[in-house]
Amino acid sequence: MSLRVGLFDSGLGGLTVLRLVHAHYPHSPCLYLGDTARVPYGERSVDEIRSISAEVVRWLKAQGIGALVMACNTSNALALDVAVAEAGVPVVGLIDSVASTLTAKRVGILATPATAASGAYRRAIHACNPEAAVLEVGCGAFVPLIERGDRQGPELRQAAIGYLAPLIEHGAEAIVLGCTHYPLLAPLLRQLLPDHVQLVDPALAAVDRLGPLLANLGDIPEGELHQTPGEPIPLAQTRLCVTGCAISFAAAAADWLGTVPQVEQVQLRSSA
Repeated sequence: MSLRVGLFDSGLGGLTVLRLVHAHYPHSPCLYLGDTARVPYGERSVDEIRSISAEVVRWLKAQGIGALVMACNTSNALALDVAVAEAGVPVVGLIDSVASTLTAKRVGILATPATAASGAYRRAIHACNPEAAVLEVGCGAFVPLIERGDRQGPELRQAAIGYLAPLIEHGAEAIVLGCTHYPLLAPLLRQLLPDHVQLVDPALAAVDRLGPLLANLGDIPEGELHQTPGEPIPLAQTRLCVTGCAISFAAAAADWLGTVPQVEQVQLRSSA
């Protein structure tokens, strides 16, 4: 494999971004690291997240990636500068990518507690549209439930109702799914929201930004969407790694990828 697109997340969530990368650039090899030994990131301190991000990015760099996609909003919010300093290759973030595409006057953000507390989405959106009214809501229950395979259960539904209530009261015209796990909840969220409210996946904007970078780096120029939604993604050129149990991750990832992947366990210095 020549150029690799590196992606990382604390667990399964970043696979939603990996699917989009494969769909748009099917000939670009990818390396995905799920830091499952330390999931979720969203409940950790700022110092922990920055330290973990530095360690993860150094590992990805050592594997020879040519571009890095931060497939994790929490690390993007709190450690983008760390990733840029460590990567040595172009870095694509989710938050700044989507902020420039939003036109709604009232915006809601569903995010992990750490991302919401950072104010990163609000700052990025205001940098592009100072008049926008932005409300960020931390959703501590979502990631643990999703990692357990719950997308429609009563506990998840009740949590979603509570998290959406202030955004509906805010009059949000667009709600950003500010964690890469959350696109899997789109059908449930759609049921609970007024029809006029737009759900926005930041990964779409990030993947659009990735194409010109791949072309500039000499890879196959940015491609067209080749994959049918829901179709299993081709994994021949993808290396999937985790810091926790590879067997359990492969079983859980099958539901996200449409096929059971081969998964390799790797050890980072502080993840054991």
